[in-house]
Amino acid sequence: MTKDWTKDSWRKKPIVQVPDYDDQKLVKDVEGRLSTYPPLVFAGEARNLKEDLAKVCRGEAFLLQGGDCAESFAEHLPDNIRDTFRVILQMAIVLTFGAGRPVVKVGRMAGQFAKPRSSSIEKQGDIELPSYRGDIINDIEFDKSVRNPDPERQIMAYRQAASTLNLLRAFAQGGYANLDHVHQWNLDFVKESKQGEQYEALAERISESLNFMNAVGINSTTTAKLRSVDFYTSHESLLLGYEESLTRLDSTSDDWYDTSAHMLWIGDRTRQPDGAHIEFVRGIKNPIGLKCGPSLDPEELIRLIDIINPDNEEGRLTLITRFGENNVEKHLPSLIKRVKSEGRNVVWSCDPMHGNTITSSTGYKTRPLDKIINEVKDFIGVHNSEGTYAGGIHVEMTGQNVTECTGGTQKISEEDLADRYHTHCDPRLNANQSLDLAFLISEKLKEIRS
Repeated sequence: MTKDWTKDSWRKKPIVQVPDYDDQKLVKDVEGRLSTYPPLVFAGEARNLKEDLAKVCRGEAFLLQGGDCAESFAEHLPDNIRDTFRVILQMAIVLTFGAGRPVVKVGRMAGQFAKPRSSSIEKQGDIELPSYRGDIINDIEFDKSVRNPDPERQIMAYRQAASTLNLLRAFAQGGYANLDHVHQWNLDFVKESKQGEQYEALAERISESLNFMNAVGINSTTTAKLRSVDFYTSHESLLLGYEESLTRLDSTSDDWYDTSAHMLWIGDRTRQPDGAHIEFVRGIKNPIGLKCGPSLDPEELIRLIDIINPDNEEGRLTLITRFGENNVEKHLPSLIKRVKSEGRNVVWSCDPMHGNTITSSTGYKTRPLDKIINEVKDFIGVHNSEGTYAGGIHVEMTGQNVTECTGGTQKISEEDLADRYHTHCDPRLNANQSLDLAFLISEKLKEIRS
């Protein structure tokens, strides 16, 4: 067990980005109830993910982490879950061909309910209310009756996560992910696009390969890997009372696991080495992600790595860089050099979303796809120059046909954003844009491979 750590030792540390609940007695009651609920994921599954991420760490696999910016209670629809899962499968197929390696699939799903905010107060006119912090804490509607943080919403989040996980497991293991169905994964609104045509061409090559394999006796009936996928869940470890309530002692290993998700990550705003969030994740055995923004100093990064991964285990820690277009070459090389010189085992992944958020001329928060693509290109290029492995991508995306990010082959303009702008927080790539990005990364990885 980690020295001097208990699942509630974070409570003795300084903490930021926490809701101000009015009724602390009710908070304790909710956390007590959650602690008696069944785990959402299992320790063995988290260990499997760590083994898969260890392969990424060694350059033997590629990490694809994607899903909603902030899951909402209102949009908890089976079609939405299916379509996002389907786009992740499509992206994984494209990336597998480019990287020539298996793709580890991790969803920002079944738990991504809490969001950090730059201000604790939102003002409209003369009215000030608590900022929206995600559906697990309060409601997006600008009304005092639903903006005050409500601990009971944690129960709702748990139940939604459980039902989402149930559906995801059915899709991943119940036949939907069977490679024989690769043509059926193309969403209707993607089929007629350039990306849809590219994907169909790729799917046809896969079908031809499957026909050959079937002729020699290898098919989805005889080989489980052809009819199912391993699909993991992740979210930001932000609301620590909720996370503590779902942290359980694994009877087979005698280790603590946060059973709210297979992987948890710490955001750029909560990665203080002496803070509560780092204290919490250092003691759980789940794979951990750490967001690395422009303000992160190389020496502080080494300190954080040593706190979270003192045994230097492969697959334990994923560094998720988020610098913004034109800032990668300024900040990333120094971090890579320091980590490499210290011999630390990490997965390097790129979040090209958060550093490229702008406000459009029409007043919508958006992300231009060309900026996202440029950051990914620079991320891969810097790693190639430094002799390290660009191991993954972390994106906010959806299977819905939204208009939240500009650009792409659909040529979504700032004037188009109002058409289908549905996000509860930050703008997401739609399916077409997600495949745009996947094909670009695939080509870059193919170039490096050859």
